[in-house]
Amino acid sequence: MTTAYCFDELFLKHSYPGHPENADRLSAIMSHLNECGLLEQLAFREPQPATEDQIARLHSPSYIDRVRLLSERGGGHLDPDTYTNSYSFAAAMLAAGALITITRAVLADDARNGFALIRPPGHHALPARGMGFCIFNNVAIAALEALHCPGVERVLIYDFDVHHGNGTQDAFEEDPRVLFFSTHQYPHYPGTGAAGETGIGDGAGTVVNIPLPPGIGDAGYAKVMAEVAWPLAQRYHPDLILVSAGFDAHWSDPLAMMALSLNGYATIGRQLVAMAEEFCDGKIVFTLEGGYDRTVLAYGVENTFHALLGDGTISDPVGPAPFEERPVENRIAEIKRIHRLA
Repeated sequence: MTTAYCFDELFLKHSYPGHPENADRLSAIMSHLNECGLLEQLAFREPQPATEDQIARLHSPSYIDRVRLLSERGGGHLDPDTYTNSYSFAAAMLAAGALITITRAVLADDARNGFALIRPPGHHALPARGMGFCIFNNVAIAALEALHCPGVERVLIYDFDVHHGNGTQDAFEEDPRVLFFSTHQYPHYPGTGAAGETGIGDGAGTVVNIPLPPGIGDAGYAKVMAEVAWPLAQRYHPDLILVSAGFDAHWSDPLAMMALSLNGYATIGRQLVAMAEEFCDGKIVFTLEGGYDRTVLAYGVENTFHALLGDGTISDPVGPAPFEERPVENRIAEIKRIHRLA
């Protein structure tokens, strides 16, 4: 088995000049993967659009209709940050479907692991509302699809985008079948993701928020992984890991103020692949979320593929943060108290 990926030119047609989440992000990734020869080592899987029934497991019919109608009319805004054009409904349906395509391939042992190279992103999208550049919540829809597959009873969603995945939390905060784990700058957009948000009812304890102050970088993220993520994965023992991969916690990203380097991101990717090997027979799928420095985005995706392929290559032409990283020990101690970790 090999590492699979999905991509389609339609994802580039959902775009808006001057908006930070535009087609150039994914074009930069694909150009770089082609130039460095990595695509030749991967297995392409033709993405299939999600069905409306699959989307409607999460999103309301009225919201789906609203997105469709906006696209049919040539586009418009779902909120001040979130645009559509005439291609957006089809692109969003295909983005969700592409992640389902890869997830199903991994669960069927048709691929070892994979990465859905898609847009629009999804982790902010709520059941009846698009926001934060997101239209349909791709990772939540894929998790719901996976939970209908034989042998999948527990899914871990790991979100390392710099912005809290409020839509994903909303989808699963009452659902014990999904452990949602998020590292994010706080306070920052969208304003959710406090440490005390831990789930509701039957889902109590299955939401794990790691709200980090600006300036946390490689060492801090590594401590979070070692002292919080690994023990919780051991406790939860997922059957599948889905990753909302946002590369906007890099120190050079224009929309945030964290201090991760590409090397730090590569370490996170390798640790998540190792976690999947330990707990769910290697079944892990990444999906693209944010990241607005195109060089960082391209190399971040490259390094993630190296982790998925199991080689030790790390490419970092940008280097470490040019400022001192803030300590994270007090925040980790707080999280460990909340989630009863020794």
